[in-house]
Amino acid sequence: MNTSVFFLALRRVRVPLIVLIVIYAVSTLGLTLIPGIDAHGQPTPPMGFFHAFYFVSYTASTIGFGEIPNAFSDAQRMWVTVCIFLSVIGWSYSIISLLGLVQDKGFQQVLMSGRFRRRVRHLGEPFYIVCGCGETGMLIARALDREGIRVVALERDDARVQELELEDFNADILVMCADAAQPQNLLMAGLKHRSCRGVLAITDDDAANLSVAIASRLINPGLMVVARVANPSIERNMMSFGTHYVVNHFEKFADYLAQAIQSPSWFRLVDLLTGLPGQEVSERHDPPVGDWVVCGYGLFGQAVVRNLDRHGVSLTVIAPELHLPVSVRHIVGHGMEAEPLRQAGIESAVGIVAGSDNDTNNLSIAMTAKEINPELFVVVRQNRVANEVLFDAYDADFTMVPSRIVARECMALITSPLLPRFLRHIRAWVDESAATLAGQLEELCGHRVPLVWSVRLNASEAPAVHRLLMIEQARVALGILRRDPADRQRSLPLLPLLLVRDGRDQEMPGDDTVLHAGDDLLFAGTRAARFAQNLTLDNQNALDYVVTGDDAQGLLWRCLSPRKRSADGVTRQPG
Repeated sequence: MNTSVFFLALRRVRVPLIVLIVIYAVSTLGLTLIPGIDAHGQPTPPMGFFHAFYFVSYTASTIGFGEIPNAFSDAQRMWVTVCIFLSVIGWSYSIISLLGLVQDKGFQQVLMSGRFRRRVRHLGEPFYIVCGCGETGMLIARALDREGIRVVALERDDARVQELELEDFNADILVMCADAAQPQNLLMAGLKHRSCRGVLAITDDDAANLSVAIASRLINPGLMVVARVANPSIERNMMSFGTHYVVNHFEKFADYLAQAIQSPSWFRLVDLLTGLPGQEVSERHDPPVGDWVVCGYGLFGQAVVRNLDRHGVSLTVIAPELHLPVSVRHIVGHGMEAEPLRQAGIESAVGIVAGSDNDTNNLSIAMTAKEINPELFVVVRQNRVANEVLFDAYDADFTMVPSRIVARECMALITSPLLPRFLRHIRAWVDESAATLAGQLEELCGHRVPLVWSVRLNASEAPAVHRLLMIEQARVALGILRRDPADRQRSLPLLPLLLVRDGRDQEMPGDDTVLHAGDDLLFAGTRAARFAQNLTLDNQNALDYVVTGDDAQGLLWRCLSPRKRSADGVTRQPG
C-alpha cells in the first residue's frame, strides 16, 4: 500500500519535477559555458559541473552563500539572475502542485484507506463489521461500545463518517467512507480477520445489504451475518443462501402487534427481553381486540395487514391505491382527513395504525383519528429518529421506529445468541405463564429492562466451573450459578431461562438441574448479577466459596482443605 501511495504521488507531481530538473540542468549548463573573472579582472575559464551544480542548488533553494569560488563576471551575474527567476517559478509551480495533491479527494482516500487497513490488521480484540452508519448503525455502535465490543464500520456518506468520529466512545471506532457493497471494502474492513466475529448489513438499501450478505457468506462462511431488509422478496433471497439472521423490521413489528392483540403478556415479556438493558420499564399498553383501521399500504402497511388478518383481526385499509390485492375492506384516501376515517368506521374502531413513510402525515392521521374517537388505541410509524421530540410530545400507545427495532434485534443476537431460540419456545406459552415470568423479571430488576446473556460451560467462558466438572468430576447443580459470591446465602437477581444440551432445549430449568460440560445457558437479570456470576464462573476461589462456604485463599490452602460433599448443589467424586 505504501508503494502504491508513493507511485501515485510521483505520477501526480511528475510534470513539476520535470520542470525543476530542466531548470536546474539549464542553469548548471549555462554556468559551465560562461567564463568568469579573477580578483585582478582577468578572464578565467567557466565553472566546472560540480561547482556550477553546487551554486545552483543553494541559490535556487534561496539559501544564498554568495559568489564562490570567485566573484562573478557581469555575464555570469546576468545568467544567475535569469536562473533565480526561473527557479522561483519552478518551485512555486511544484509547491502549488504538491498542495493540490494533498488536498485531492482521491489521494486523501488512498491515504485513509491505507491507515484504515493497517489499524484493522493490528486489531487483537473481537470485533464486528457494521455496514451502514445511519440511525441504526449509530445505535448499534453505541450499544456494542457499552458492551466493550470493538466496531469496524463502513459508510458511504462522508458526513455520517465525520459524525461518527466525533462521537464519544469508550474505544475508538474504526470507520471508513466506503461502499460496503463492494467486496474489496469488506476485505479491507477485516472480513477474513481472525478476530472478526460477524457482519451486520444494516444500510437503508436492501440491494446493498443483499450484496454484503452474499459476499460475507462466500468469503468467510463461518462468520455470523445479520442483514436488515424491508422487501419480502429480498428477504426470501437472503434466506435462500443461508444468511444466519434476517431482520425485517416491518414484519417483526407487525408480528409483535398481532401477537400483542392476542396475547398481551407474551408481548410484554418479549419487550422486556429484547429492550435496552437498564432502561426503566415503560408503562404497559395492551392493544385491544376489535376492529382496526390501517392507513397506508406500503411495505409496512402490507406487513401489518398480513399479520393482523392471519390472526383473524377485523381490518379496514385506507390507502390512495384504487385496487388492493387483499381480502379486507378498503377506503380510497390518505387518512389525514376526517371523511375517509369516518367511512372506515373510526368511531367504532378500537385501534388505528398510521403507517405511511412520512412522519408528519402519520402524526396528522393519529391526531385526526384521536379527535374523532378519544378512546382509540394509536400505533404510529416513526421513520426518522430526528423526529423523536414530536412523537414523544404526541405520546402514542405504540411507536414503530425501524432503526430501534433493528438495533434491538442485532444486539440481542450478539449478546445473547440463545434468545431467539427461547422466544420461539414462549410463543406456545399460555398468556398466564408469560405474565408470571414478566412479573418476576420486573421485580428482580427493579422495574428496569433486564440484561440477557448466554454462557457456555467450557474452558474459555467458564474455566472454574469447567475444571470442576471435567477434572474433579463434580456433580454441579444450576443453583450454584445463582448464588452471590460475596454472600452465598443470598441469591443473585437473575433467572435461568433456557438450557441447551446436545441440541435439546429445557425451558426455565430449576436450581436442582445438574450441569454438564458444554451446556449452553441463557440468563436474564441485572448487570451487577452478571458480573458477580462471571466471578463464580472464572475464579476458583469464588466458586469454592459458593459451593462449600470456605473462603479459601490461595492454591496451598485449597490443597490442604478437605474435600467436602455439599448438601446444597455439588457432589465431588472421589479420586
